[in-house]
Amino acid sequence: MKAVILAAGRGSRLRPLTDHVPKPMIPISGRPLLEHTLRLLSNHGFDDLIINLHHLPDTIRSHFGDGREFGVRLDYAHEPQLQGTAGAIREIDRTGFFEGQDFLVYYGDNLINADLSALWNQHLNEVPDATIGLVRMPDPQHRGIVGLDETGHVDRLIERPTPEEVFDDYYINAGVYGMGQRLLETIPATGTPDFAADLFPEALQKKRPLVGHPLRGQLLSTDTPERYRATCEQVAAGHFTLP
Repeated sequence: MKAVILAAGRGSRLRPLTDHVPKPMIPISGRPLLEHTLRLLSNHGFDDLIINLHHLPDTIRSHFGDGREFGVRLDYAHEPQLQGTAGAIREIDRTGFFEGQDFLVYYGDNLINADLSALWNQHLNEVPDATIGLVRMPDPQHRGIVGLDETGHVDRLIERPTPEEVFDDYYINAGVYGMGQRLLETIPATGTPDFAADLFPEALQKKRPLVGHPLRGQLLSTDTPERYRATCEQVAAGHFTLP
């Protein structure tokens, strides 16, 4: 099964750590974050992977090679200029990597140990344009929040909401998506489009089917110094089980 790991971000909020280390290579429990990600994906049958790269790309290439050591087939897509999350998928699609298949999108700055197989099975059974992995987390104003209707379809999605925009019973967008070919076709041919800020809101406006999947498991963020520190502390204390 195919998956894309989005790992091209500069990691500016983690400087100076990311001046010399790509954001997805920051250490957690003595190993790069990306190692934990590859192990999780491999455990759930995602064994044909591609990673998009931008900042210090050779560090990632030299560490993982063709992925064989980690039980996967691994390829890379270098972005000389950042294309946005959806733009990155557009450029990978142009290489023919997806071969007309549905695929998983995984944001590389999260540490997750959750049942991705359950998300994938729901995606294949319901065949929406996209299946969005969801979690319950505090601090909604610095994340993307999602609301579901009684059928489990997404009916609200707000990126970085103001206090007035936060609604009851919200979920947090976990940055893990089951993706269909129909949504691929809606990505603009140019520009730097983003899934959460551009494609998903447009899909809702046009009443295209987006399904929400509450993940069974844990998610920790690493995108700020405070979140990275808290993640390392929770792993060290045994409150988070690594894949």
